[in-house]
Formats: sequence, C-alpha cells, structure tokens
Amino acid sequence: MPKTLIIAAAVGTAALINLILYGVGRAAGGTFHFTSSSGPAVVDGVTVVAFSVAPLLVGLVAVALLARLGGWVIRTALVVGPLLAIATIALMTLPADLDATSKVTLALCHLVLVPVIIVAVRALGRRDGAMRPSAVAAGAG
Repeated sequence: MPKTLIIAAAVGTAALINLILYGVGRAAGGTFHFTSSSGPAVVDGVTVVAFSVAPLLVGLVAVALLARLGGWVIRTALVVGPLLAIATIALMTLPADLDATSKVTLALCHLVLVPVIIVAVRALGRRDGAMRPSAVAAGAG
C-alpha cells in the first residue's frame, strides 16, 4: 500500500472516530465549553477534527520521510507517538474547565489516536522494510 494511502487512511479513520465520539459526548450532555486565556470558548466538531488530524498528519508524514534512515525511526515513532497522544490529555484536556462529560469525551479522542498511530506506523515500517524480522533482529537502523 502506498505511503500516502496509509497516511490518508489513518487520518480519515481518526477524524471519523473522533467526530462520532464528539457526537456521542454532545448527546450525553457535554457542552464542550471552557474558559481560554481570551475568554469563553467552545470545542466544536471542526476543532476536534483539526486537533486529531493536524498532529497525526505531521507525525506520519515525518515517519514516512524519515523511515528510510533505519528501523530506529519506526521504533521511536511507536513509542513517542502514543506517548504524545496520552500526554496531551494531561496537558490540554484535564486542566481545562470543561464539564466531566466533555473531559471524558475529549480524553477518549486522544486515546483513539494511540491504536491509529501504532497501526499506521507499523504499516509505514513494513512499506519501507524497516519492520522485517531480519532487519529488527539485526538492529538495522
């Protein structure tokens, strides 16, 4: 599968699942209102998609471009990507003065990125041969 298709599938999957989660959160009573440094603000569907797609797209494009440098790129991305997705819950979602339903929903949106990142990065690694058992066993990269 071409790298661009892997990236597009990952980004589209994350956007779709997170929009569905957002809709469920809204239906469950989440207001998604919070106070920003400039005053009252709201997380809408466009924001959910943008905050799902932008970092995922940048990260996966970087992996796709750098994977040829060796298997270490894939191994690093398999750790750093999910850690960043989880860490941003503590950095962005938990400190905001959102209602509980909105916080849980947005935290789940961050967690959705973890399996998407893992599947996409592994697919990109296979595409470049970085995940071949012989390359991994030999410590290629």
